[in-house]
Parts: sequence; structure tokens; C-alpha cells
Amino acid sequence: MQISFAESPRGTVGIEWELALVDGASGELVGVAAEVLDELAADDGTRHPHITGELLLNTVELVSSVHENVGDAVRELQGQMDEVRAVTDPRGVDLICSGSHPFSQWYDQQVTDKPRYHRLIERTQWWGRNMMIWGVHVHVGIDARDRVLPLLGGLSSYLPHLLALSASSPFWAGVDTGYASNRALMFQQLPTAGLPYELSDWSEYERYVHDMTVTGIIDDYTEVRWDIRPSPHWGTIEMRACDGVSSAAELAAVAALIHCLVEHLERRLDAGETLGWLQPWYARENKWRAARYGLDAEIILDAHGGEALVTDELRRLVDELAPIAADLGCSAELASVLDIVRHGASYQRQLRAAQASDGDLRAVVAALARELRDGVGA
Repeated sequence: MQISFAESPRGTVGIEWELALVDGASGELVGVAAEVLDELAADDGTRHPHITGELLLNTVELVSSVHENVGDAVRELQGQMDEVRAVTDPRGVDLICSGSHPFSQWYDQQVTDKPRYHRLIERTQWWGRNMMIWGVHVHVGIDARDRVLPLLGGLSSYLPHLLALSASSPFWAGVDTGYASNRALMFQQLPTAGLPYELSDWSEYERYVHDMTVTGIIDDYTEVRWDIRPSPHWGTIEMRACDGVSSAAELAAVAALIHCLVEHLERRLDAGETLGWLQPWYARENKWRAARYGLDAEIILDAHGGEALVTDELRRLVDELAPIAADLGCSAELASVLDIVRHGASYQRQLRAAQASDGDLRAVVAALARELRDGVGA
């Protein structure tokens, strides 16, 4: 099987941001995405090119155009959110973004009426129906196909950093899970999700997709849902490990870190370096630690088992990547990673909101809605 990789200028960036629709009074998820998308359609019925549906009718997804820098991509998404609010606000529907909803139940949610979603649910059953999850996907343009798998391997070492920074799913169906990101562990129950396999080159990726297709596991490569994956149609590497982020500023911070990391690794390849994969048993443990402990995680750094607090590593990365951020036009956005470290990630703020309201999770939803509308700390 041959899979072509689209031409894409190096270092371009695009962002996908999944938002949950909630009742403004009760905080419950509401399945009105179809009505919202109908309202946003053009007079001739043409769908909005950048605002789409997802697996469940309680979700809309904002999709940016291709940009040179993260700030422009985030501003475009904020404009799209304003378009959605023009429809949802009069309906009494609010928007939130987090890796999970604090208390709504999976069995109350409606699946979007599309064949591929029905096939997914038919195959995965209970696990598929439980996918009340929201995330952020960041695409970075790669101009040489043969660099994709080495870059994917190099990026895999930074998955715990990004998951800890974005962790926002401490609650699941009304229960405090004890995890910073329950979403990360829930999503990997799907048969093609989770950590990527260690593949050395593009031909190995093609063989993998062939094997998965010929045995009926997937229909095509788009159903490979790894935490980081090639996106051949767009000519990008797509980072999918992050929980949904609760504000535009946090989105910009996480996306800037991803953008800078990819360019950092590209420059190492330019210099003739080889980008290795962390041992899979370390990578798996790192993901679990980040999901469990969030910004308090101690992560494994290298093949020799060296460890450090993820917050110390994030501070180091912001300093190391500052010159690259200047080149990419995202210095302020990268620096704001430290704001999350200082003031707490979304999962920590949600836990504080629950504690302050004597465990009333409606207050958590209200806090998430305020953060998305007005920013953290507003």
C-alpha cells in the first residue's frame, strides 16, 4: 500500500478545538449541534467550512485555516467561537472546553447520524459510547515525508509534558477519578488509539496501515487515532495527546509549545542528528504518570531512566525554545506556558471549584463556561 503525503510548507500550523454544548442553567450537556450547524450554514445550505460536528451531538469543533503562527490561528478560532455564540446564546446554551464533562452521563448522549460514527459505536460498544471527551489537535506542516516518522518518535518524548499541561478531566460522570486526565486513559481503550508504534520510516507506516486495512480493523489511515500521528492528507504531524483546554490563552500556550518543539526537532535533523524513540515501557509509564498526577508528575527523561518533575522540565523547555519562538512569532504564547505552571492547570482549578462549592459540580461547569468566555481569573 502506498500512501502519498501532501505538500505542506514547513512550520505552518493549524488547530482543531472541540467545544462542549451545555445548558446555561443546569450545566448538563445538550445535543443541539445539528441545529447549531444548520443555523451556521449558508443560504444555499452549504455547511460552514470551519465549524463542524463530531461523534456526539453535544459537540462542535472549530477548525482553523493554515497559518504561519499560533496567534493568528487562535484568533481565527476565537472569531469562529463568536459565530457559534451568536446561535447558542439566544438558546440559553453555553460553551465549555475540558477533557470531560464533570457530571453528565454517557447514556443520555446522542450519536451524530453519520455512517462512520455508527460503525465506530457498533464495533466498540460500551467503550465507544463512553467517549464523552474533548480535545485539542495541533497540526504542524512537514515539507519532507521521510522526516515524519523520525519527528513523531522525537515528539513522543514530550507527550507527558503536553498532557500534564493540558490535563482537564478530573471528573467522570459525577465522580472525582483521582486522575488529572481521565480522558487520556479512556480514549486509549479504542483499538487504534493510544501511543504510536515505533516505526522507523514511511514504508513501515504504509505496511502498518495495509495490515490494519486488510484485516478490517480500519477502512483507511484516518481511523488510526494515535496520540501523535501523520496526517497525510494535510502534509502534517498531528498532536492529539492534549485534553481540551479551557481558555484561548491556554490553547495558544499549548499550541505554541507544540509548534516550537516540532521546529526544534526539525533543526536537530537539519544538523544531522538522529531522533530516537524512548523505550515503549517508559513512554507508557510517562503517559500514565501525566494522566494521574498532572503537573505534579515526575517523568522519565531518557533511555537511562533519568527523571525530573514535569514542571521543572516545562520551565527548562520554555527557556530553551525561546529563540525558536521568536523565529516563529509566538514568544508571548510560549511564555504563557509558565502562567499555567504558576496558576494551575484546568484540572486543578476544577478541583478547587468543586471544593469551594461543597462538591456541587454545577459550579465546576459554570467556572469552565466563565473561563472560556472571559479568560482564566476573570
